[in-house]
Amino acid sequence: MTSENEEVRTRRSGGISRWFREHVMASFDTFGRQMGMFVEVFKVLVVDIVKRRFPFGEFIRQCAFMASTSVIPTMLVAIPIGVIVSIQVSNIAGQIGATSFSGAATGLGVIRQGAPLVTSLLLAGAVGSAIAADLGSRTIRDEVDAMRVMGVNPVQRLISPRLLATMVVSFLLCGFVCFVGFISGYVFNVYFQGGTPGSYTGTFASFASTADLAFAIIKAVIFGAIVAVVACDRGLNTKGGPAGVANSVNAAVVNSVLLLFTVNVILTQVFTMLFPAKVV
Repeated sequence: MTSENEEVRTRRSGGISRWFREHVMASFDTFGRQMGMFVEVFKVLVVDIVKRRFPFGEFIRQCAFMASTSVIPTMLVAIPIGVIVSIQVSNIAGQIGATSFSGAATGLGVIRQGAPLVTSLLLAGAVGSAIAADLGSRTIRDEVDAMRVMGVNPVQRLISPRLLATMVVSFLLCGFVCFVGFISGYVFNVYFQGGTPGSYTGTFASFASTADLAFAIIKAVIFGAIVAVVACDRGLNTKGGPAGVANSVNAAVVNSVLLLFTVNVILTQVFTMLFPAKVV
């Protein structure tokens, strides 16, 4: 009986250690590899732009593809985001007798949190999955290895234009979402909830500042870089044939979402400490 118990404990401890190696340590290895790629691709990007050898043709093609893929879904998500925020804020403001401040709360909620997160999540789902699938397909067809054999740096030709394109498109999409979200919240509040246009825009102008919009755009650019690096890393490390491509796409989206929310918490806390709430 004692030997059986010892065998069970040994098997259980072995399973725990195997799970720790396969999941926890693998997560740290993946994060370290992605950080190394992040540093390498930014160094290559800066050097190529300074030396005028950056592949602008590939950059333009990636920008066009990413914009055409994500603009319409972003707009379709930005409208309900503005409406939902307007509904919730107006209900709470009505309960405490502060309906005149619904414009400030709605606008700040959309700009500070809604726009960067909507932009990054749609980029992760639409653009990040496409990047991972493209690079994963190239990897299993040995195209990336062939580039290395011919002396071509895949980071220079494949990753840096996609990284810069994702950052530029996220910058533009964030501004677009800020505008669409604010306008949709305004229209719903004024025409469906009985709000007044003057109080909506007046309170928003009193509480919002240029730093709010700048911070939202900076967050969107950082989120875009995270999506691009994670998707490129998962694509270049694809294994197992076509099924491996599907696994890489899934891992790219999941990893991107987890990192985006984690980084968003950190950046929001830093912004709150650097720019305290305005007292009117």
